[in-house]
Amino acid sequence: VQLQASGGGLVPAGGSLRLSCAASGRHVRTYSIGWFRQGPGLEREFVAAVGWDECRTVYANSAKGRFTISRDNARNTVDLQMDSLKPDDTAVYFCAAASWDQITRATSLRYWGQGTQVTVSS
Repeated sequence: VQLQASGGGLVPAGGSLRLSCAASGRHVRTYSIGWFRQGPGLEREFVAAVGWDECRTVYANSAKGRFTISRDNARNTVDLQMDSLKPDDTAVYFCAAASWDQITRATSLRYWGQGTQVTVSS
């Protein structure tokens, strides 16, 4: 499974960004896809995930009400719409693939994309 994240950038507080994860490889549509982030000096943390069925979703408390994850299996992409961004959201954002029961645990995941930098200015 290969994953490629894109869409990061610099935005002011209160702004929006849409990240995209392009997935490819064997059986990629059977995997759940999650977004994680790692801020400066911090551990990588879970943000949101979507199941293979495009329906099941789960969010970290920090993302609930502001971020929306969506999946398009026809295009093999998973997007993360981020609204009402805060300076604390500044981090490198990664997408990852795993089974549903593992997808929220960063230390358990085998397939990772490269990160995309999100910077929110105050």
